[in-house]
Amino acid sequence: MQMARDQDVKDHEPLFVTKEGKVRVAYRVFSATIMVGICLIWLYRIVQYFPRDGEEGRSWAWIGMFMAELWFGFYWIISQSVHWNVLYSFPFKDRLSQRYEHKLPSVDIFVCTADPVIEPPTMVINTILSAISYNYPPEKLSVYLSDDGGSEFTFYALFEASDFSKYWIPFCKKFNVEPRNPEAYFAHVINDNADLSQELLDIKKKYEDMKNRIESAITKGRISKEIRDKYKGFSEWNVEVTKQNHQSIVQDRNAVDKEGCQLPTLVYIAREKRPGWPHNFKAGAINALIRVSSEISNGSIILKLDCDMYSNNADAIREALCFFMDEKRGHEFAFVQHPHWFYNITKNDLYSYYNHVIHKLELAGICGYDAALYSGTGCFHRRESLSGGKYSKDYIGNKDIENKKNDQRSVHELEEASKVLANCSYEKNTQWGKEMGLVYGCAVEDIVTGLTIQCRGWKSMYYNPERKAFLGVAPTTLDIALVQIKRWSEGMFQIFLSKYCPFIYGYGKMKLGAQMSYCVFLLWAPMSLPTLYYVIVPPLCLLHGISLFPKASSLWFIPFAYVFIAKNVYSLFEALSCGSTPKIWWNSQRMLIIKRTTAFFFAFIDVIIKQLGLSQTTFAITTKVVTEDVSKRYEQEIMEFGSSSVMFTILGTLAMLNLFCFVGGATLKMVVLREFGALENLISQVFLCGMMVLINLPVYEALFFRKDNGYLPFSVMFKSIVLASMACLIIPMI
Repeated sequence: MQMARDQDVKDHEPLFVTKEGKVRVAYRVFSATIMVGICLIWLYRIVQYFPRDGEEGRSWAWIGMFMAELWFGFYWIISQSVHWNVLYSFPFKDRLSQRYEHKLPSVDIFVCTADPVIEPPTMVINTILSAISYNYPPEKLSVYLSDDGGSEFTFYALFEASDFSKYWIPFCKKFNVEPRNPEAYFAHVINDNADLSQELLDIKKKYEDMKNRIESAITKGRISKEIRDKYKGFSEWNVEVTKQNHQSIVQDRNAVDKEGCQLPTLVYIAREKRPGWPHNFKAGAINALIRVSSEISNGSIILKLDCDMYSNNADAIREALCFFMDEKRGHEFAFVQHPHWFYNITKNDLYSYYNHVIHKLELAGICGYDAALYSGTGCFHRRESLSGGKYSKDYIGNKDIENKKNDQRSVHELEEASKVLANCSYEKNTQWGKEMGLVYGCAVEDIVTGLTIQCRGWKSMYYNPERKAFLGVAPTTLDIALVQIKRWSEGMFQIFLSKYCPFIYGYGKMKLGAQMSYCVFLLWAPMSLPTLYYVIVPPLCLLHGISLFPKASSLWFIPFAYVFIAKNVYSLFEALSCGSTPKIWWNSQRMLIIKRTTAFFFAFIDVIIKQLGLSQTTFAITTKVVTEDVSKRYEQEIMEFGSSSVMFTILGTLAMLNLFCFVGGATLKMVVLREFGALENLISQVFLCGMMVLINLPVYEALFFRKDNGYLPFSVMFKSIVLASMACLIIPMI
């Protein structure tokens, strides 16, 4: 009897638990003191508004400072939502296996690629190979590659990978290989196992041979007749097929490994594209995948991966299922989002892509409102919620994630039926892109789709496992990094100004904390305006002896000093507690200024132009290919400029402006004119200007001292000096 009771208790143990973040109370007290300081700063701007004798020109600059500080304060209030209720989750995959090993749902994995030049096929198939090698029943696993480039080279690479998987998957499971991306594994494996040695050499040779065949075909620019005869799917490609004009292509392959065991289903899809028909970028590709996969495998759970984000944990599926299959709360969850980690981050995170605080704290803070952000890759979805289904309390247990597909049609019949679903005209007069699938019309289709799913009643979970579940490729040049950040911030601000604004669309459907949390990211772009004001106007006023802050001896100086020091000290403490180092934190501060004054600003301008109907939404694909010298400088943590981008012109101009103002406004007055007393009124501006000079040291180096190809071109240096000089020579009539 006791044994039965113990077993019953085990059968009802949760499949996951959540724990609150530490120092929650202490943070709330600290937050309250910062709020008091911000209010005192606002009060100072109001009560000290009238200009003093001889400083009538100060009034407009003063009003601008007040507006900038109002916006900074408002954004800080909004940002408290992601710190207020931090929640961490922990699954128990052993309990899942004990209870549901024979009832595990089918899982469909979507991998998307769009350009074989920018996203090399060898990189794509490494992601594919990591995805088909999960510790999961192969008969319940299907992997779909969406090739929006419609490239026969990508198609060829996929089926080479399919043949290689017959050896790779058994090897992985025999030796419990991690990671299961061959390129990453062979680069890091330590061969100290005598039994592994020969098999390792054999499998590595097979991989290198496969890779050479693929790269040889790409170099030649054609697929040989021998290969074309081997794979029937090549008949889909002819002289009329182009990237933007081709029919639907669906190729389904079921195979067995070298030991005769079944392998996961592998499917190639190139949805139809025709001139004049909108294809809706990645969102359109994923919606086509949802439809095609429902015809072939109909997995109840869908994992979405970018082609450069490979699986780094063979048990990631089982861990995610702990959330979906929990008896008490599992039926509430629409998706489980993992953080975006990268394998090529430098020691000190040069471009602040790891951003430990966002990934380890802020995104967990949003999870505290049951509204984790869907941020694209590394996300497990319940098919029903992704296909437009509304949450219902009538769901019981795990019945809704049982696989219902029982199709006895042949592979050819499935392929032909699937092609219809991938036609460019299929979505006409349907709800796809609106109420079904990913939402169209936004550069960040993932964020807005997650928002609409949550507004249909679903909850979501953010899960950051100890072993990173997915690893991707971060940009290795500043130019590419800023282009990608511009696209993200542009798309998110576009959401804020649309009908999907969380405060409007989510009213009554989401918690207020969740609405605010979304806006922490949606308002990245407009944060450029107060930042630009702060890095332009105070330095110019310093140069002309106009004070915008209280004297150091004034009581009003205290709230300014406290807010600045306390926020930065806490920011450093927060970063260190999340695994950063002081150098990583400093790099993140530099990149924050760079992003706000360039990428965020251009995103803001582009969104306003789109709102006026003067342009349409575009989608920029960032290259994953880097040259050897760029890679070497990146590893040495040397910022890569190397182009005359308009963003770099702004960056150089701001750097030179602050340098001129710091030298002319502070050094000149102290050393040459010996006006030490005047500096008491300007000490805050001297400090801000000096900090900007420190932050821009890599920019000065690239402008004047570097000789490598990553320097800033002469044209950028010339324009930066001229524009900064012109700004300094004009007395600010503000």
